[in-house]
Amino acid sequence: MVMNMGRDAEQDVVELAYRPVAGDYATALRERRRFNRAGRLQKVALPLIALAWALDLGLAVGGGDYNTFLLIWAPLFLALLVAQPWLQARQVLKAATRNGVFRASVSEAGLTVVTEHSSTSVGFAAQPRYRETKDLFVLYSDDKNATCFTVLPKRGVADPADVDRLRGILDRNLSRV
Repeated sequence: MVMNMGRDAEQDVVELAYRPVAGDYATALRERRRFNRAGRLQKVALPLIALAWALDLGLAVGGGDYNTFLLIWAPLFLALLVAQPWLQARQVLKAATRNGVFRASVSEAGLTVVTEHSSTSVGFAAQPRYRETKDLFVLYSDDKNATCFTVLPKRGVADPADVDRLRGILDRNLSRV
């Protein structure tokens, strides 16, 4: 399937075709934590909760006055915070798998994603920043929590050289975070 975004034929276009997997979304959500407000709060909260739990555990082992509630619930809360991207990714994947194969076309004008049931065009102004991981390019909206994002798995390109071309398009039009 060849997608024409209404631009001239000389424009550099990179096309991807892929089926999303939970790991794509988990990675995107983990990366988002590195720069959004909730992630910054978690960077502070996780060590503080772990420290409080360790101190309370020390009191319990030493025979001092300890908080049973903290001993039981702090590790569970920490585990949920750490697992949150994976749990969210599984929910996003449930919705995404109903759409079948994703076909994305990225050009200087933005990107278009077409599935069996929908098509979406996103200008770079709507998602003006991105992160690159070993396996993905993830485009993020510029609101403080980066609520909107688009995942572009590198495995979706037909030619490995397209990864470099895609990186070039993104570098010219977006800022890295």
